[in-house]
Amino acid sequence: MPSNTMPDVPVRLMAPRPKTFRPQGAPTLETSVTIPAITVAAVEDDKRMRQALVFQMATAGLEVEPYASAEEFLQAANAKDFDCIVVDINLPRMNGLELQEELNRSIPFASIVFITGLGDLSVGMHAMRNGAVDFLEKPLDDETLLSSIARGADFSRTRRAQHIQRVELEKRHACLTPRECEVFALITAGLLNKQAGAELGTTERTVKAHREKIMNKMGAGSLADLVRMAGILQIQPARARAVPTN
Repeated sequence: MPSNTMPDVPVRLMAPRPKTFRPQGAPTLETSVTIPAITVAAVEDDKRMRQALVFQMATAGLEVEPYASAEEFLQAANAKDFDCIVVDINLPRMNGLELQEELNRSIPFASIVFITGLGDLSVGMHAMRNGAVDFLEKPLDDETLLSSIARGADFSRTRRAQHIQRVELEKRHACLTPRECEVFALITAGLLNKQAGAELGTTERTVKAHREKIMNKMGAGSLADLVRMAGILQIQPARARAVPTN
């Protein structure tokens, strides 16, 4: 006798003709730049709801992978690669808020959209204060859900790119000598080469030589690039006299 129970697999493989979901404000003209599809993790312990949720997102053109628990999701090798994570806040064992706390520690650029069948404003406010993109009540409206996911994906991709950039800059900065680090901090704080030399007890010519090496090691094309890098790395000079205003 045939069963009406659908297999617990990514339903996007079963969607006959997925429509394209375009976030609000996205360009409609053809472009040579390929934008990767939004990848979403659906963490929901109720099997029927999980399948319906995945189908709902997959038919909008999103790439979706289902997980039955927070623990299962955290064990996934690609947990850090999702653009957005849709999570039922009332999961068994580790609940949605506990999962959020863990992700804030381990994957700080992760974006979470919470869903719930039991609306609780205080829980929702707590989740939002801790960085959740949205807190939605079931049944889920298509446009509201997709809009929240799009915002989450944009946030996550931006934060991930910033994280990658910072890690790369930290590697470059680690290649500087202690004296080059001092010069880097001073010139990006606004001191002229002559002023930095006076601070360090060396000549302007020596500071210029250090500056050239710093530019090469950091991959900077200009002083403005170095200042931007110092801002990302949150570098402040250990010592520096005030820059004259006249």
